[in-house]
Amino acid sequence: MATTNGAVENGQPDRKGPALPRPVRNLEVQFTKIFINNEWNESKSGKKFATYNPSTLEKICEVEEGDKPDVDKAVEAAQAAFQRGSPWRRLDAPSRGRLLQQLADLVERDRAVLATLETMDTGKPFLHAFFIDLEGCIKTLRYFAGWADKIQGRTIPTDDNVVCFTRHEPIGVCGAITPWNFPLLMLVWKLAPALCCGNTVVLKPAEQTPLTALYLGSLIKEVGFPPGVVNIVPGFGPTVGAAISSHPQINKIAFTGSTEIDQKQFDKILDLIESGKKEGAKLECGGSAMEDRGLFIKPTVFSEVTDTMRIAKEEIFGPVQPILKFKNIEEVIKRANSLEYGLTAAVFTKNLDKALKLASALESGTVWINCYNAIYAQAPFGGFKMSGNGRELGEYALAEYTEVKTVTIKLDDKDP
Repeated sequence: MATTNGAVENGQPDRKGPALPRPVRNLEVQFTKIFINNEWNESKSGKKFATYNPSTLEKICEVEEGDKPDVDKAVEAAQAAFQRGSPWRRLDAPSRGRLLQQLADLVERDRAVLATLETMDTGKPFLHAFFIDLEGCIKTLRYFAGWADKIQGRTIPTDDNVVCFTRHEPIGVCGAITPWNFPLLMLVWKLAPALCCGNTVVLKPAEQTPLTALYLGSLIKEVGFPPGVVNIVPGFGPTVGAAISSHPQINKIAFTGSTEIDQKQFDKILDLIESGKKEGAKLECGGSAMEDRGLFIKPTVFSEVTDTMRIAKEEIFGPVQPILKFKNIEEVIKRANSLEYGLTAAVFTKNLDKALKLASALESGTVWINCYNAIYAQAPFGGFKMSGNGRELGEYALAEYTEVKTVTIKLDDKDP
């Protein structure tokens, strides 16, 4: 019986869903050199560093270790590409957009391979890498490909016999440093608008620190402790080594219940957990490392947390949820804004008035209402205060890579 788009032609639904993507088994890492000026290069020093799978602590491969001479070479190549008359500078805007579309096509073609590599490198579940990291890369590239020929200035009315207009010109060579948790996706966030504006970004960090963090959300309660949290969290216990699986339940467990990190961060999280115990917070569940293999920490929840405790003030970047009580909305706003960080905030409420009041008052670059981690290529992302400067994604990101030039022309006022 023939089917179309997953539906049976006689009108009966096809109850068998589409097959889930699967990781590439026994994947051999082929590219370990430094990519500069469209070529693979060995490091000037000859040094290499090993990268490990944080889920298993097994060595993935050795990578060329870039240093100052390698960075200088990359900058020199980028500056040459930026010079007037170079092939890149002569490339028109629609052609640059087509290049980004071609790159998106290639990422889509090798999506399973790249998701597998991302899983090996960061320890995150394969389906998370496939449907979030790689999906985000493809959508970001396609979004900014559409912007390539739409970066426009304005005509400004001034005096008679004067024409005044603005041009948005690329800043120049930009170096992008990708973080540990979404290395490929964050690189695309920075690389795509830069290429769109006419820059060439070829720098890469010499080393990555893999880490995947769990947040259960900001659970704030007026009175008492929400007992359902303690009942739910232990069920999210990690399945060690399951990250590479394509089974949906295993991936759900691995993502929500485990954090795979490097040894330094592993020790820092355990130290913060101990500080919570010593400073008087009530440990509801978790609070220790897994005793199997890999750098796993049990999902941990603290209640009776106060603002002065380290676990309330410091960024833990691990599966640790402090729960604080509050009496009214004004208190929530004051306490939330007392932190030195302000990247994202989430509000869960059925009261739209309260939601909009909090969204307006919170000193945060993003406020999610009744959702979390909802990130789109069209919408800007960035933080307040110590959480960073500037914005990525959306039209706002283009301003980070361009200078605005004002051109004023005095016209001849004589009659023709």
